[in-house]
Amino acid sequence: MANLTLWQQLADWEANYKWVDMSHELSPETPHWVGWPALQVEEKMNLEEAIFAAHAYTTVGQYGTHVDAPAHMVKGGRTLEQVTLQESVMPLCVINKEEAVAENADYVLTVEDILEWEAVYGRIPEKAFVVFQSGWGKRPGETMDNLDAEGNRHFPGWKLEAVKFLVEERNVGGIGHETSDTEAPITSGQTNYEVEYYILAQDRIQVELLCNVEQCPPVGGIIFCTWPKVKGGTGYPARCFALCPKE
Repeated sequence: MANLTLWQQLADWEANYKWVDMSHELSPETPHWVGWPALQVEEKMNLEEAIFAAHAYTTVGQYGTHVDAPAHMVKGGRTLEQVTLQESVMPLCVINKEEAVAENADYVLTVEDILEWEAVYGRIPEKAFVVFQSGWGKRPGETMDNLDAEGNRHFPGWKLEAVKFLVEERNVGGIGHETSDTEAPITSGQTNYEVEYYILAQDRIQVELLCNVEQCPPVGGIIFCTWPKVKGGTGYPARCFALCPKE
């Protein structure tokens, strides 16, 4: 007799859990890192002239909501097709620092922030995906860089010691954030992006430019990070979504 357990669980998910889409729509208007050009879309066929429609899309891999493979910064690091399926599905932990970021756009998440979170919600489990909730994903795309009068960017990021703690003390599977960089601009230029290099050098993935993070609970959710199986890929736009308990 067929085992229908998974089908039954899916029905339970629909009844008792909610789905949260954590990726920005992909378009020329999508928020992206300041160093990349906008996505280009070229119509190849349309339904007025043919029986099918098709478009060509030109973009850098690290565009919009995207996954970074270790090879993005690490020579000899794994590329996208080498990341296992199991690594794309993880327990989701969300550390909410929106209030602190609202007071200081240059806020840097620390080990102390993680320990304070654990004092309330419990120890971060191994292989978890930890997201820094800053509220940045709710900002209009043109304000993501938060430029000052001199053209300098101001947005929050991870402190190196915090990411080291998550890897070395909690053995997390990856990290994510709503901003276009792992590190805050106030430090990234001085450190040559050492925080991003560190997480990738530990053979973990990271996802940048997440959105709708505020719809996820601090604990109890599962995140699914999906992307094309690009041979030799260093990064690619990702469709990330979470399955979360209904409140």
